[in-house]
Order: sequence, then structure tokens, then C-alpha cells
Amino acid sequence: MDTIKILWADDEIDLLKPQLLFLEQKGYEVITVTNGYDALDECRENKEIDIIFLDESMPGLSGLETLNKLKDSFPLIPVVMITKNEAENIMDEAIGSQIADYLIKPVNPNQILLSLKKIIDNKRLFQSKTSSDYQQEFRQIFTQINSGLDFTEWTDVYKKLIAWEIKLDAAQNVDMADILSSQKSEANQEFAKFVSNQYESWVNGSNKQIPVMSNTVMRTKIFPHVKDTVPTVVVLLDNLRFDQWKMIEPIISELFRIEEEDTFYSILPTSTQYSRNAIFAGMMPLEIEKAFPQMWKNDIDEGGKNMFEEALLLESIKKSFRKEVKTEYIKVTNVAVAKTLQDNVLNYLNNNLTVIVYNFIDMLSHARTEMEVLKELAGDETAYRSLTKSWFLHSPLWAALQKLAEREVQVFFLTDHGTIRVKNPSKVIGDKETTSNLRYKVGRNLQYERKDVYEIRDPKKVGLPSPNISSSFIFAKPDLFFVYPNNYNHFMNYYRNTFQHGGISLEEVICPVIRAVSR
Repeated sequence: MDTIKILWADDEIDLLKPQLLFLEQKGYEVITVTNGYDALDECRENKEIDIIFLDESMPGLSGLETLNKLKDSFPLIPVVMITKNEAENIMDEAIGSQIADYLIKPVNPNQILLSLKKIIDNKRLFQSKTSSDYQQEFRQIFTQINSGLDFTEWTDVYKKLIAWEIKLDAAQNVDMADILSSQKSEANQEFAKFVSNQYESWVNGSNKQIPVMSNTVMRTKIFPHVKDTVPTVVVLLDNLRFDQWKMIEPIISELFRIEEEDTFYSILPTSTQYSRNAIFAGMMPLEIEKAFPQMWKNDIDEGGKNMFEEALLLESIKKSFRKEVKTEYIKVTNVAVAKTLQDNVLNYLNNNLTVIVYNFIDMLSHARTEMEVLKELAGDETAYRSLTKSWFLHSPLWAALQKLAEREVQVFFLTDHGTIRVKNPSKVIGDKETTSNLRYKVGRNLQYERKDVYEIRDPKKVGLPSPNISSSFIFAKPDLFFVYPNNYNHFMNYYRNTFQHGGISLEEVICPVIRAVSR
């Protein structure tokens, strides 16, 4: 490891010889100056200074004045303020200027060493500890993945994998992140087998162990909490993966108390047309088609496929509540509507239940496929999570939630499905009416690699309508995307490493549903 270089500025530097000798014996290099001006000059001339120890009460340019100039010119160098004065206003000003630490004179060598360890060695120690902890848990997760898990246990494994992804992101440990990525891919392969084996029994009710799914999430996780005394706001963020939720959770937790963090399983296909209609109707797509034929459109039909969400939601509320529930539905699909939401959000507190569908993340996912600049900004899962957090912090949605937090309110956060970064193409052949989605296909006479898909020859068995008598569905297993033989290489390269949905993966199927209340 390179020698750590310390710049120590103190007008009584001669009195600090024992501390300086101690640091040199520990392998640190110490450069000393006696005033703020020399400290600034030394930083300009020596680009390898790692940390600055700065006396607060120097003559001439004071410690605080020196600190402000250092932060203006060298904002990335951590500064430890050393002071005889414990006056609150001085410490407030120093901390407000973003000091890394402060010590009270007389300082002893162990105090100095502890501060250095905390600031300089913190990243290295964090990386080492994180890597060590993951290596210890690697074997446990490996054993779990291959031990015949049920749907609850799969959720636990997925949450563990996400927690490690985020920890390794913070530690910037590329080697361990690569190992985790391989383990997650293995988990996804086993999860796809699990869903393929269980899905039909979940839908037809022959399995006693059935997860909460899109068609039951509202009546099991949200409706029971709707009451007259406190308004309920439901925010459905289209395409929000569980790892993306974990990125915005700390922001939301500043103003809201998380009462319950839960999950549900998206129905297949994991796409907006199917999953979100099922959420609001409280029905599987086949049931919607039978009960409200005018409100259901198949993939091959003309027109928008999610035009009747509000009507389906109102019908579901009528069925679930014996009394009238004052409800409002808002769908945000552009900046103008988002701004209107921000301006008017307090008016929604006059309702018992307000449902907000926010489409930004879905638009981000699709735009990323089309726009080279977004491919650079969100090149992998780490960047995609970071971009989601940055968007949320500056969004009209967060501004609206901040207004809500000032009132007594409960807020639910959920999604309709997630996305997965696709990596490997799988050839498929279909007729001209075959759907264009990259992660699922519905059509007649489909030809495909059987090992790559979960196939449904009779859609009615899994609660799906059939556009034609002989229609069948296929769902892509993890990290695969369907490509037609025509222009195969072009489309393979175009869609590889883009985020898609519609198939079977942990990321697409296991969705967050969160209950929070204002603090």
C-alpha cells in the first residue's frame, strides 16, 4: 500500500514532536507547516496529500478561514480540525464546512491513529470486511438455491442477493461483484425451473401454497388497510425492481416510517398489459376478458392495452367494500401531468383512497434501449440503480410525497413487474401475428428452443386469453431474449444488455409492496 501523506498545520508544531514521531513509526509521512497560507501553498505544490490535520486557532489566517479556502480549492482532501475551543458555534461552522473529523487538544497518538483509520483506511477495511462476509455466506446461499425452495424462501434468497449487490456496489469490489453475478445467474436458472413447475397449480388453485400475485395483491395487501380516519395513497411505479426500491427506500424513510416491507409475485407475462390490469381488476386476464370484454385487448388487437385501469379498479373496489370508498385515479405519463400531481397532491387527501400510476421507470427502461446516451448512463444494474435514485431525488413525485408527509397519511409503494438485463439471444419463428415482445411470445405455430422457455399450449390453464384458437404462449427464461432469424445479428447486438420484461426471472417476478405512514 502507498505511504499515506499527512499535512499538519499548527503554529505550535514544535510541541507536537511526540505525535509526529509516533505517526512516522507507524509508516505515515508527515509534512508540517505553521500557518494557513503555507498549508494552501503546500496543497498546490504537492498533489499527493491524502489528509490534512488543521489547527483551529492559528494567527493570521485562522483555522476556519483556511478550512474554507481548502474546501474551495481541494474539496476531496479530508480535513481533521484540531482545536482547544469546544465552543458550539465554532464546531457547527467546522462541521458545516464538511470536516471529516475533529479532535480536542491535547491530542494523544491513539486518537490521531483512530481518526486516520476511520477516514483513510475506512474504504479498504470496508471492502475487506464486505468481501469476507460475502465469501462466508456464498456457500449458504449456494446450498439454499439447490435445496428445493418454496416461493417464500425464494423471496428470502432474492433479498439476500440484492443486499449483497448493494453492499458490494458500495465497497466497489469488482471481483466479488462478478462472483455474485454468477451466483445470481445460477439462482435465476433454478427459479425459472421452480416457477415453470409451480405456476399452473398456483393459478388453478390445486396448490395449497400460493403466493400473493398480481390479481390478489390489492385485496390482500392494500384494501384491508383502507380506512375512513386516515387517507390512503397508493403509488404504483411501473417497472420498479426490488433493488431499485432499496435505493429509494432510505430517501422515503426520512419522512415516512416503513410499517411493512413485503413482496408479491407478478403474473405471467410480466408485462404491463397483463400484470397491471390484473392488479387493478383483482382478476386474471382471462377473467377480465369474460367479465368485461370491452375492457380487455389482446396483443394483436389495435389500441392501448391499459386504457381501462381506472374502470377496473372501481369495479374491484365495489366488490371488495360494503360501503362507498371515495377514490381517485391519476396516471402520470409525462412531465406536465407530474407537475400537476406535485401541485395538487394535498387535494387528494380528501379521498379515502388515491391511486397514482407513475410511468417514469418504464419509460426509462424503453428509452435506454433506443438512446445511446442512456445505454452509457445505465450500462449495468449498478448504474441502473444509481440512475433510479438520482431521478427519484429530483422528481415531482418526491416533491409531492414531501408535501404528503406533512399530513397524517398512509402510502403504499408497489409495482406491476420488474425487468432483467438480457444477455443471450434465443431464436424463435412465428407468423405475422406473433407478438413483438422480447421476453414472451403469443401466437400460432411458434417454433423455439424448448430448453429456453416455459411453454403454455393451453393459455386458459394459466388464466390467459387466447387471441386465436391455436394460440400458445412462451416465456423466456433468465437473461434470454427472443430474436427472429431475419436480421438475427443486427437485433442480437441491438438488444443485448438492454433491460426487458415479460419473462421469468427473480427481477421480473418478485415485486415490492410497501406500507408506510407519515412520521
